[in-house]
Amino acid sequence: MTITLNDHDKQLCIEKLQNYFEAELDTELGQFDADFLLDFIAKEIAASFYNQGLYDAQTLLQSKIDTLYDGFSELEKPVR
Repeated sequence: MTITLNDHDKQLCIEKLQNYFEAELDTELGQFDADFLLDFIAKEIAASFYNQGLYDAQTLLQSKIDTLYDGFSELEKPVR
């Protein structure tokens, strides 16, 4: 699975890569090289971040479901 970005978001990411290389590495990263690097990151690395996002979302959802179940327990009426 490859994560794909729309053209606008991809261009923003390319600009961020270029700015990072300039500010942190004192190296100019051209448009072509930044595009190539972004494609590599999307194909080889991004799935790990995507999966972690899914795991985090599952954990959050489970927490919310647990809270709902606790709320149902509070609604129970005593049986005589």
